[in-house]
Amino acid sequence: MSLAIVHSRAQVGVEAPAVTVEAHLANGLPALTLVGLPETAVKESKDRVRSAILNAAFEFPNRRITLNLAPADLPKDGGRFDLAIALGILAASGQVPAASLDEYECLGELALSGAVRPVQGVLPAALATRAAGRTLLVPAANAEEASLASGLKVIAVDHLLQIAAHLNGSAPLAPYQAQGLLRQSLPYPDLAEVQGQLAAKRALLVAAAGSHNLLLSGPPGTGKTLLASRLPGLLPPLDESEALQVAAIHSVASHTPLQHWPQRPFRTPHHSASGPALVGGGSRPQPGEITLAHQGVLFLDELPEFDRKVLEVLREPLESGHIVIARARDKVRFPARFQLVAAMNPCPCGYLGDASNRCRCTPEQIQRYRAKLSGPLLDRIDLHLTVARESTALEVPAQDGESTAEAAAKVARARELQLQRQGVANAFLDLPGLRQHCALSETDRHWLENACERLGLSLRAAHRVLKVARTLADLADERQIARTHLAEALQYRPGMG
Repeated sequence: MSLAIVHSRAQVGVEAPAVTVEAHLANGLPALTLVGLPETAVKESKDRVRSAILNAAFEFPNRRITLNLAPADLPKDGGRFDLAIALGILAASGQVPAASLDEYECLGELALSGAVRPVQGVLPAALATRAAGRTLLVPAANAEEASLASGLKVIAVDHLLQIAAHLNGSAPLAPYQAQGLLRQSLPYPDLAEVQGQLAAKRALLVAAAGSHNLLLSGPPGTGKTLLASRLPGLLPPLDESEALQVAAIHSVASHTPLQHWPQRPFRTPHHSASGPALVGGGSRPQPGEITLAHQGVLFLDELPEFDRKVLEVLREPLESGHIVIARARDKVRFPARFQLVAAMNPCPCGYLGDASNRCRCTPEQIQRYRAKLSGPLLDRIDLHLTVARESTALEVPAQDGESTAEAAAKVARARELQLQRQGVANAFLDLPGLRQHCALSETDRHWLENACERLGLSLRAAHRVLKVARTLADLADERQIARTHLAEALQYRPGMG
């Protein structure tokens, strides 16, 4: 048979669209033509494949070879199609049975010797292959990662000869038996180590319980970064669905196969980061920091030092939970459901309001500094807290505050209530869910409306106050939002003058 079809998968963002590799042999002068919108790395695959086939002691057809990567309008890049191309040529020339290839999908880069090298983005392809009901042929180094897609039959290979022997039936390969990725739980720093800052610890607990965004403002050295680093330890562990989402992102972004089961991400980009570094981009769109923080925490220290245009791109993903990178040729959608924690100083020198009275910033300088943060961005942050300076005591007595384990237990109970009631954390409630699960008595509703009018809060800010109040009620294990919850929630919103 002079025509063979092999199934593979491309990589577009964190998705893996199907690609069909069609190999056709025809009479004529020996030549190899590769079509189907291949990028440079894919065009070079014909030279890798030729050497791999010859060095594996197969015959490279001395005919006119046409290779088509369908669909023709989908850009293909990387070395992930090498294995499928080689098998297509071998099947079209009758050196392996073409009929047996229909049940497989192939991923892998070929060395000149015929060895099969690992590739990026195997987990999204594995999940798509499982949905298609096929078996996945992958490099041995990627087999453990591919096995995260439970129920998928994975064949791990090291060399082109192994695959040929398996397809010919002379040396069948057993399905890969997963060893299980390590659940590498790195120890989190303890919340009890933070000296004082009871109000900030309370805000941190509320942020973790409802997945609320948090802004910490205060002079240098008051523990803003220290507090933010404690947040991941308060969050519930990833469930299987969330862990697969995080693992798929890191499979695409990392240049090495996954070695352990992921924890909740905690990303801390520097304030010099560009827009594409933060939200993703490039000629071949890659995930940015907000996507790498998916299902975790994005911590932006020195928030006003970020370029204003960079910060403004956070507005859409904070609302929608995803980011769309548009290019002339196509659009790529990345997930970005992250929890934002930011820290800032009250003025350029950082000492406005400090008891030492060492701030010399002029009102114009302070206004210019704070104007770097737009109102719409600040409106999307649920909790605003001023962190005061604690007394300088080097010999610190035993702390009376909660440990990370104790606070995490409270957060877990509150999150469980939210998942049972509405299926999502309070911060992600939509408008119908807000009306259903954050209903107030007539008296409390009028009280909150009047308070929001006096503070100059927008309707969106009022909705976020309701969500925070719902979280406070959950922490207190109360079904109804009370006036005390509303009053505390309002304390976390700055007035507009």
